[in-house]
Amino acid sequence: MSNNEELDALVGEWLTVPDLMEALGVELREVHRLMDQRQIVAVKRGDNKAKSVPAAFLQDGKIVDSLTGTITVLSDAGYSDAEMIDWLFTADETLPGTPMQALREGRKTEIRRRAQALAW
Repeated sequence: MSNNEELDALVGEWLTVPDLMEALGVELREVHRLMDQRQIVAVKRGDNKAKSVPAAFLQDGKIVDSLTGTITVLSDAGYSDAEMIDWLFTADETLPGTPMQALREGRKTEIRRRAQALAW
Protein backbone atom coordinates (compact mmCIF):
# COMPACT_ATOMS: atom_id res chain seq x y z
CA MET A 1 0.00 0.00 0.00
CA SER A 2 1.36 3.43 -0.88
CA ASN A 3 1.73 6.19 1.68
CA ASN A 4 -1.27 8.00 0.15
CA GLU A 5 -3.41 4.86 0.43
CA GLU A 6 -2.37 4.46 4.06
CA LEU A 7 -3.28 8.10 4.80
CA ASP A 8 -6.59 7.68 2.95
CA ALA A 9 -7.40 4.66 5.13
CA LEU A 10 -6.59 6.61 8.31
CA VAL A 11 -8.23 9.91 7.43
CA GLY A 12 -11.28 8.88 5.43
CA GLU A 13 -12.78 12.20 4.33
CA TRP A 14 -10.65 14.85 2.63
CA LEU A 15 -11.22 18.39 1.43
CA THR A 16 -9.51 19.77 -1.67
CA VAL A 17 -8.48 23.43 -1.70
CA PRO A 18 -11.77 24.50 -3.40
CA ASP A 19 -13.72 22.45 -0.82
CA LEU A 20 -11.73 24.09 1.97
CA MET A 21 -12.40 27.56 0.55
CA GLU A 22 -16.12 26.83 0.52
CA ALA A 23 -16.18 25.24 3.99
CA LEU A 24 -14.31 28.18 5.55
CA GLY A 25 -16.00 30.82 3.41
CA VAL A 26 -12.69 32.34 2.34
CA GLU A 27 -10.85 33.13 -0.89
CA LEU A 28 -7.97 31.13 -2.37
CA ARG A 29 -5.30 33.51 -1.09
CA GLU A 30 -6.57 32.99 2.48
CA VAL A 31 -6.32 29.20 2.14
CA HIS A 32 -2.75 29.60 0.85
CA ARG A 33 -1.98 31.92 3.78
CA LEU A 34 -3.31 29.33 6.25
CA MET A 35 -1.05 26.70 4.69
CA ASP A 36 1.97 29.02 4.43
CA GLN A 37 1.61 30.02 8.09
CA ARG A 38 1.26 26.35 9.07
CA GLN A 39 -2.19 26.84 10.58
CA ILE A 40 -3.23 23.81 8.56
CA VAL A 41 -1.28 21.17 6.64
CA ALA A 42 -2.08 19.46 3.35
CA VAL A 43 -0.82 16.58 1.24
CA LYS A 44 -1.03 15.99 -2.49
CA ARG A 45 -3.48 13.19 -3.26
CA GLY A 46 -5.15 11.41 -6.11
CA ASP A 47 -4.29 11.13 -9.77
CA ASN A 48 -4.14 14.90 -10.19
CA LYS A 49 -2.06 15.39 -7.02
CA ALA A 50 -4.52 17.95 -5.65
CA LYS A 51 -3.59 19.47 -2.29
CA SER A 52 -6.05 18.15 0.27
CA VAL A 53 -6.61 18.43 4.01
CA PRO A 54 -8.44 16.03 6.31
CA ALA A 55 -12.07 17.14 6.72
CA ALA A 56 -11.70 16.52 10.46
CA PHE A 57 -9.37 19.54 10.63
CA LEU A 58 -12.55 21.63 10.48
CA GLN A 59 -15.22 21.85 13.14
CA ASP A 60 -18.24 24.15 13.05
CA GLY A 61 -16.95 25.89 9.92
CA LYS A 62 -13.54 26.73 11.41
CA ILE A 63 -10.15 25.09 11.79
CA VAL A 64 -10.09 23.07 15.02
CA ASP A 65 -8.91 25.56 17.61
CA SER A 66 -5.96 23.60 19.00
CA LEU A 67 -4.73 22.20 15.67
CA THR A 68 -2.34 25.03 14.75
CA GLY A 69 -0.33 24.82 17.97
CA THR A 70 -0.13 21.06 17.65
CA ILE A 71 1.13 21.41 14.06
CA THR A 72 3.84 23.77 15.37
CA VAL A 73 4.96 21.23 18.00
CA LEU A 74 5.01 18.38 15.47
CA SER A 75 6.86 20.56 12.95
CA ASP A 76 9.44 21.42 15.60
CA ALA A 77 9.83 17.66 16.16
CA GLY A 78 10.79 17.33 12.49
CA TYR A 79 7.56 15.81 11.18
CA SER A 80 6.59 16.30 7.52
CA ASP A 81 3.00 17.25 6.69
CA ALA A 82 2.17 13.64 5.77
CA GLU A 83 3.78 12.37 9.00
CA MET A 84 1.77 14.89 11.04
CA ILE A 85 -1.48 13.73 9.46
CA ASP A 86 -0.48 10.10 10.02
CA TRP A 87 0.25 10.76 13.72
CA LEU A 88 -2.93 12.79 14.24
CA PHE A 89 -5.15 10.07 12.73
CA THR A 90 -3.48 6.92 14.09
CA ALA A 91 -5.50 5.33 16.88
CA ASP A 92 -3.86 5.23 20.29
CA GLU A 93 -5.47 2.92 22.82
CA THR A 94 -4.05 4.99 25.69
CA LEU A 95 -6.15 8.03 24.66
CA PRO A 96 -8.51 6.23 23.57
CA GLY A 97 -9.11 7.16 19.94
CA THR A 98 -6.84 9.32 17.82
CA PRO A 99 -4.98 12.52 18.69
CA MET A 100 -7.25 14.35 16.20
CA GLN A 101 -10.37 13.11 18.00
CA ALA A 102 -8.88 14.31 21.28
CA LEU A 103 -8.17 17.76 19.79
CA ARG A 104 -11.74 17.96 18.48
CA GLU A 105 -12.93 17.12 22.01
CA GLY A 106 -10.84 19.94 23.50
CA ARG A 107 -8.12 17.77 25.05
CA LYS A 108 -5.19 19.73 23.63
CA THR A 109 -2.93 19.66 26.70
CA GLU A 110 -2.59 15.88 26.63
CA ILE A 111 -2.00 15.84 22.87
CA ARG A 112 0.58 18.64 22.98
CA ARG A 113 2.42 16.83 25.78
CA ARG A 114 2.54 13.67 23.66
CA ALA A 115 3.65 15.64 20.59
CA GLN A 116 6.43 17.35 22.55
CA ALA A 117 7.65 13.96 23.76
CA LEU A 118 8.19 12.94 20.12
CA ALA A 119 10.99 15.49 19.79
CA TRP A 120 13.08 13.80 22.47
